[in-house]
Amino acid sequence: EVQLVESGGGLVQAGGSLRLSCATSGFTFDNYAITWFRQASGKERELVATITGGGDANYADSVKGRFTISRDNAKKMVYLQMNSLKPEDTAIYYCKLNKFARDYWGQGTQVTVSS
Repeated sequence: EVQLVESGGGLVQAGGSLRLSCATSGFTFDNYAITWFRQASGKERELVATITGGGDANYADSVKGRFTISRDNAKKMVYLQMNSLKPEDTAIYYCKLNKFARDYWGQGTQVTVSS
C-alpha cells in the first residue's frame, strides 16, 4: 500500500525557516518523482517543487531561491527546506506521488507564517 506522510509544519515568523518531511512507503522509491504542493485557504492547490528519482529539481517561480527540495533514497524520504518564509507561504503543504497515472497524496502539514 502506497503511503505518504508529511511532517514538520508549524508556526513561524516571517523571515524564518522550516523543513518539511515526506515519509514514503509501498513503492520503489528511487524510480519516481515526488512533488510538493500547497493549498492556501480559499485558493487552489499549487505546485511548489518537484524532484525526480535522479534528483533533478524544479520550482515554482514564487519559491525559487528560497525553497530547496531534496530526497534521501535510502530512507525513502523527501524534504522541503523553506527559508525566508513570507506570510503568503501560509498553506497546507502536501507531498504527492504519481504512479501509473494515479495520484497518491499525504494528509498534509500546516505551515503558518506570521508577519
